[in-house]
Amino acid sequence: MKAWPLRNRWRFILLGLMIAHVGFAADIPKDSRQSSYQLMTTENQAMQDDPNLNPALFWVMDGHSLWKEKTGNKNVSCGSCHGDSGKKMAGVATQFPKVIKGRLQTLEGQINQCRSAQQEAPALAYEGKELLALTTFVATQSKGMPITIQETLQNKKDLQQGKLFFNERMGQLNLSCAQCHQDRAGLKLGGSLIPQGHPTAYPIYRIEWQTMGSLQRRLRNCMSGVRAKQFEYGSTEMAQLELYLMWRARGMPLETPGVRP
Repeated sequence: MKAWPLRNRWRFILLGLMIAHVGFAADIPKDSRQSSYQLMTTENQAMQDDPNLNPALFWVMDGHSLWKEKTGNKNVSCGSCHGDSGKKMAGVATQFPKVIKGRLQTLEGQINQCRSAQQEAPALAYEGKELLALTTFVATQSKGMPITIQETLQNKKDLQQGKLFFNERMGQLNLSCAQCHQDRAGLKLGGSLIPQGHPTAYPIYRIEWQTMGSLQRRLRNCMSGVRAKQFEYGSTEMAQLELYLMWRARGMPLETPGVRP
C-alpha cells in the first residue's frame, strides 16, 4: 500500500487522539443533513450545475453509446430491453443497493449481472471506463429524485451489518467512518471541512482524481487513510456499507453526475 505523505498521517493521528467516542454515533437528524455539494466553492458548484462545464458529461455520453451497443453472444444491447433513451431507468439508481434473488446487489453489480445473464457478455471491470460510463448514464436518469432506500425484511441483516461497518473502528489509526462524518462533520481537518458523508452524487468526477470514480473507490480511499485493510471492489462488505450510507441519505436528492474537489 502506498505510504501517505507525513503531513497527512499526522493529521489523522492528531484526529485520532482527539476522539474518545465509543459505540454507535447518533444519527444526524433528517433536517440537519446536507450534501457535500453545499461545502464546495461556488466555482465547483457551477462546474457540477452547468452541463457545459461538468466533465462527467463525457462519461454520460460514453455510457449512452454503450447502452445502445449490441454485444455478447446474444448480440443485444441494454436498450433492447430498456429502451435506447434510458428514460425507463428513471428512479432505478435511487433504489440501490437492493436485494435481488436473495443477494444484495449494487448498481454496478446489477449492470454486470445483466451483461452476464441477458447479453452473455463478460463482466466489466470495477473502476474501468466502461462500467463507470454505464453506471453514470443510468444514475443520471434519476438526477433530482429522492433516494428511496428503506429497511425491509430482505435487507435488514445487510443494513445492520453496514451500520456496524460505519461505526466500527478500523486500521492503525483506530478510527471509524462515524467519528469523522457524523461526530465531527462540519469541523475542519487539514483546512478542509469534513462532510457528512452522504453518497448523493456518485459516480462523481473528482478534481483530485481528474477522472470519474465510484463510491467504492472513495470508501477504499478512506480505509487507506486510516491505514485499514480495504474491502474488495464488488464485495458483499462493500455493498453492505453502501446500503447503510444510502439508507442514511434516504429522501435526499440524487445529484449524479456529481463533481467534487
